[in-house]
Amino acid sequence: MGNSIKKWLVMGGLLAFSLGAAAVEVGGVTLDEQVKVGNSELKLNGAGIRTKAFFKVYVAALYLGDKKGSTAEVLSATGPKRVTLTMLREVSSDQLSQALLDGINNNSSSEEKLQLFNQMLAIGQIFGAYRSIKPKDVVTLDWVPGSGTQIFMNGKKLGETLPEASFYNALLKIWLGDKPADKSLKRQMLGS
Repeated sequence: MGNSIKKWLVMGGLLAFSLGAAAVEVGGVTLDEQVKVGNSELKLNGAGIRTKAFFKVYVAALYLGDKKGSTAEVLSATGPKRVTLTMLREVSSDQLSQALLDGINNNSSSEEKLQLFNQMLAIGQIFGAYRSIKPKDVVTLDWVPGSGTQIFMNGKKLGETLPEASFYNALLKIWLGDKPADKSLKRQMLGS
């Protein structure tokens, strides 16, 4: 009987260790190390805190099929991708959609912005349904090949799927582009 108890304690300890290893904490937010997008398992590439004027706004996490260390590698990756934004403070939906649009504008050429105009309008409409985004709310931006960009709020799908791969890459450049929302966050999302 003593050996059985020891065996269960060891197995329980290993299970607790393996469960503990399946998550990472960033800024008080627990992030899964792996997520499923479509039929694919993605791994946490990197995560960090977006700050603005000394305020912590959200924790951003990037998930990819394989680890990537540069913006070019992330943008050229062909499989599913995910970015999650876990809010640390309340922001109005206008502020969030404006910040996303500003990030796209700052990192896209005039030609790209013209091509993405309808999708940029859709972002404003999608978040316009909410008065504000509150602490602990999670915005998820998924790229599903063959389908498009899917946006979720706390697991609930928002708006229509946006089919252009160039639009998802424009979203990624908000955090990973030449003029990122936060340079420190860019390094962290790229695992640097």
